[in-house]
Amino acid sequence: MSLGSADRKEARQRRVDSGLLRLTQRLSVKDRKQEKSFYRRRSLSVDWAESKMTERVLEHCPAAMRKYSSSSCSSPPNAARRLYRNLSGKFRMANSDETDSKEQLRKANAYNRALFEAVEQQDLDLVESILKNFSVEELDLNTPNSEGLLPLDIAILTNNVPMAKLLLQRGAKESPHFVSPEARAVHLVALVKEAELRVSELAAQVKGTESTDEGADTDRERQLKAWEWRLRLYKRMQTGYTHTSPPDPPSCVRLSISSSSSLKVNFQEPLCLNAAIITKYRVVWSSSPSFSPLLGEIVIEDTTLLQFDITGLQAGVHYYVQVFAYNMKGWSEPQISVPACATPSGWRDVDGREPRLHSLSETLLQILGQIKESHQHCVCHDHCKGPSNVRKHSVSKSLRHFFQPTSKFIKCLKRGLYIACVFYKDDNILVTAEEQLPIIEVDDSYSSLTQDFLWFTKVTYLWEEILWLQQCASSTHPSCSCTLQTRLKILQALTQLQALLGTQDLGQVYFEPLRDKHGNALLVLLRDLGGCSDLDTQRWSKLGKLQLQRKSTSCADEPTALDTLLITLHEKLVYHKRSRKMLSPGLYLGYMKLSSSVEQIRVLVPQKIPNVFCHVKIRDNSHVSREEWQWLQSVHSLDDTQDVYVNEQNAAHRLLLELRNAANDLLGRINVPNNQAQDFRIYVQDVLEFGEGVSFLLFLPPYEEVCTPPGQSNFSPRSGFFTLPLQIFELVHFGAYCPTFIGQYCRVSASLDLESLISQQALREAFSESELLTAKQRHQKIQELLQQVDEVWREARWMVEVLQFARYKQQQVGVNLGSIIDFSKENIVEKTPSTSSQPDYLPSPAPSPVESPAPSPDSGRKYPDPLSDDEGSLEVFLTPDSDYSSSPRELDLLAPSHPLPYTHTLDQPDVLCSGGGVRAGPELIDSDFVLPSRQIELLRITEKKTALCVRTSSLETPPTPSVTTPSHSPAKVWARPGPIRSLSEDSGRKQNSSHCRNPTYRSCYSTVRVYPQYHTGLPKETSVKLRVTIHTTAREMVQLVVQEINGLCARLQSAARQCVCPAQHGRATAV
Repeated sequence: MSLGSADRKEARQRRVDSGLLRLTQRLSVKDRKQEKSFYRRRSLSVDWAESKMTERVLEHCPAAMRKYSSSSCSSPPNAARRLYRNLSGKFRMANSDETDSKEQLRKANAYNRALFEAVEQQDLDLVESILKNFSVEELDLNTPNSEGLLPLDIAILTNNVPMAKLLLQRGAKESPHFVSPEARAVHLVALVKEAELRVSELAAQVKGTESTDEGADTDRERQLKAWEWRLRLYKRMQTGYTHTSPPDPPSCVRLSISSSSSLKVNFQEPLCLNAAIITKYRVVWSSSPSFSPLLGEIVIEDTTLLQFDITGLQAGVHYYVQVFAYNMKGWSEPQISVPACATPSGWRDVDGREPRLHSLSETLLQILGQIKESHQHCVCHDHCKGPSNVRKHSVSKSLRHFFQPTSKFIKCLKRGLYIACVFYKDDNILVTAEEQLPIIEVDDSYSSLTQDFLWFTKVTYLWEEILWLQQCASSTHPSCSCTLQTRLKILQALTQLQALLGTQDLGQVYFEPLRDKHGNALLVLLRDLGGCSDLDTQRWSKLGKLQLQRKSTSCADEPTALDTLLITLHEKLVYHKRSRKMLSPGLYLGYMKLSSSVEQIRVLVPQKIPNVFCHVKIRDNSHVSREEWQWLQSVHSLDDTQDVYVNEQNAAHRLLLELRNAANDLLGRINVPNNQAQDFRIYVQDVLEFGEGVSFLLFLPPYEEVCTPPGQSNFSPRSGFFTLPLQIFELVHFGAYCPTFIGQYCRVSASLDLESLISQQALREAFSESELLTAKQRHQKIQELLQQVDEVWREARWMVEVLQFARYKQQQVGVNLGSIIDFSKENIVEKTPSTSSQPDYLPSPAPSPVESPAPSPDSGRKYPDPLSDDEGSLEVFLTPDSDYSSSPRELDLLAPSHPLPYTHTLDQPDVLCSGGGVRAGPELIDSDFVLPSRQIELLRITEKKTALCVRTSSLETPPTPSVTTPSHSPAKVWARPGPIRSLSEDSGRKQNSSHCRNPTYRSCYSTVRVYPQYHTGLPKETSVKLRVTIHTTAREMVQLVVQEINGLCARLQSAARQCVCPAQHGRATAV
């Protein structure tokens, strides 16, 4: 280092020291001038401390005091206070933590002793309360007491089964010191001897000593009573142990194949516990029938989990499994599983088929990369780079644009294409400042929405790419094709909605656009904000309030698409929630039924879970083994299933039983009679695997009934089903079970569809040879990518493949149900829809003019076919007088357990019978929900003051009825019709048909069936048959129907009251 540099460093140091000195002097002057500030108390222990304590602290810090006094900083008393405050705070916190831990330990010990006492006293409520308030660790539940016992040991030895199960559920264990049953017996003997010794000593002291101290005598007597009680407890425990024997083996040990490398064993408790509760189970497995050597074992201490998955096995190897049960006397004998062995395998091993979506995602990602690469050097890509960050910045903001008066939301529809956003949270709807739904106009006219709506549905899977797509299409000429213009306007409207709402994700689209007679089409986007708390401060409105406000301003004569949306908004919210719901893991039997119209093919789906077919669950294990699949494909007749049915060791035995039960259940739900069910087939080309742990076997109708043409209906399913367009169903299905794949596909497909239209437009606008060559190359490249995407989608679309096989007439496809179920011995029992298919709301079926025949034991149908279009009757639709607002739900009625007699009076209306009868149990009361098309139809009829809507056809003349005896079957109609009468305007009075049996009278009337369309509280299939003449007016018919329906409701309400308390009435009184 040079001298010059050293001098410069020294001068710099002097300047720093002088600066610090001047700063210190200024601070010193400021402190002397400053008045004594008010000292705010922080804690009583510091501010109100004694002076001696402060002096003691100061004496221990003389150096610190001298240091503070010599400097020009703050005064020493302030520093001392700060030092004491910090130290006392730390000491106080440490002491507080130590005190809290000691107090917590003391309480835990106290409650641990209380727990032991409660178990010994067999106070189940107290034990349950203690276990509820404290965890296992806090109670030291598995720490022995001074006698070497645990709470579970006491509960088991005293044979208190409820308490032992409660302790086992909370993780209690037996004492680890008892390595064998003999050790437990020795320990109990020692406890009994010690208790006897103490009792004898205390008894001798109490009896032999004549002490003058009454308190000491009382204490000895109390100890003596305590030890006498403990001696009785130990002897009782010893007796319980002596009379206990090892448990019986577990029951119902079932072995199944859960994957190609694992087995699953299920078992149940032993049929006889031998006076002791089971505390654990042991599962062992081996590749040898003699179980030598063992390949593995596991002890299951959670007695509520009576199953175990054996993983890491080798495919193609036979494995044998045994299960043991354990109580305090030891292990039981082994129970061999049924079947005795199983081989890990899968149905794909038969033909070596790969998973359907295998490597498809990688192909889509490669195509998407090529699309992005083609836009790296184009002008639109540079334009969309900048706004991308702006978009991200605006998304992070709140919905402030949403409530500005300059928003571009519309209030009423005029004519054109619109997009509506419905953000909801429970029953609250996000609205604008004008208390309206956020709706924006796309275009004032549109041609066809079939393909545009499908493309719009795909766009809803790539909200983050909306601006990118818009920028790519912004270079197109204004005079482009109508399709390209519509899609560009859709992108512009979506971008505007994202900007106004301040969020990118606008939700999922409703499965069909809403239209009206004014030429409007409304695309509805739905999003559930239940888990989002950022919008709690925004404007929300109750759904009912929003509907009432719209009702007061809407046009009642011709409702618009917006009116339809608000009328049916609850239905759409329920559909949106359920469309994302997934099935629980398991193997299901699905029913594929399609119907065609002029524009599209629709799929029958349950309203509870509309993303899959109508279905029933076969079993919880979703895996199908190779043996099961080979057997199912080889079935050709009932003889092929007979050997499997009688042999429990057969690998396909359980599948056969489960498949029969599931098929019977499904046939009852879709209302298929036996004479048609035997022609149904099971699809054996593939096992459909959805997501994680959900597999389907498909149930196919005969090939001519797979897809019903317009105007025809083979049979009517029960309530709780509706139809979705095929392409929309596929998107909804993949969106629920394969969201990653469908997101990639929609992203690529929507982008390429738009690119294809742009390239076609560029090809038309090309002028020079170079432009034409470039446009051709671009268009050819896009067509190649589209072809690749179509191949990927074709491979993923399992439903189209199934449809092709199902409608193939040349060869037999699938296994006939008649080869699995013997319909000559079994009857399809009608069952109420389960929770997987029965909706909260039921659609109103179309009225049927066909008289339902008497149900036979084989018939799977009880009610008239609501989809039938046969001739031979007159239909009458009664319309409500109220507006389209929902009416309150009618009183629920319960079906009696026995048929009610029907007493006929002369005041009854002229009614033949109530068609459809009354269903028992949960199916008795139908919901007041009506499908949108039916609601709008009823609304128009109501506003036009139309009393009846009559569809006429050739009128039938029924034969003279006879009085029938009441049915004793609960599945049949409750009420028995009385004598038939007709109401004629000529006579002005009612005449009994039994008094007028001549042919002239029989030819002067016709039969009509009336389906009430107002909310009656009865099933929608309920109808009333009338005999009318050419002189019968509509008013008279309405009065008759209303009178009969009211009388039936009154009788059912009376029957429901009688069934609630049968003990009070003794029997149901005839109404």
